Amino acid sequence: MSQPESNAQHAWDLMKHIGVGLFVTHDGHGDNLRARPVHTQLAPQENAIFFLTNADAKTREIDANHNACIAYADTSGQKYVSVTGSAAVSDDRAKIKELWTSADRAFWNDANDPTIRVVRITPSAAEYWDSPGSIVTAVKLAYAGATGAKPKLGEHRKVDPAQADRR
Repeated sequence: MSQPESNAQHAWDLMKHIGVGLFVTHDGHGDNLRARPVHTQLAPQENAIFFLTNADAKTREIDANHNACIAYADTSGQKYVSVTGSAAVSDDRAKIKELWTSADRAFWNDANDPTIRVVRITPSAAEYWDSPGSIVTAVKLAYAGATGAKPKLGEHRKVDPAQADRR
């Protein structure tokens, strides 16, 4: 696997590990931004991030402006991913059934609920920060403060998610 592929795959791996992202759209009122948590399902082989949602303000916002961001944060592990891309809303009933999990029963009775929509985010760019964790980071910062050395606080990369290994 080449370096760009491995970096892109690492971004996908971090997203999978974290699972829940803050999905950001333009709200349609003066280009204000709005974020809400969503549980995502990843399809790196399709360069796609999916989640189920209601046909509501979020879907209208996507229809009005497809530019979106989804940000993942594992604060305890000091791991973060930000993905920029294009969002699209679909009423693809087969895809909804494919993505359906038992956890979705918290929001709908079953996959046949007519208000369910699937959102697909096609990433165009991603950036991740992966540090060794809070304790190690604190020790490195303290050492840097005492010695004046520049600490290496983990890995930070900008990647093209479409370059992930597609095996």
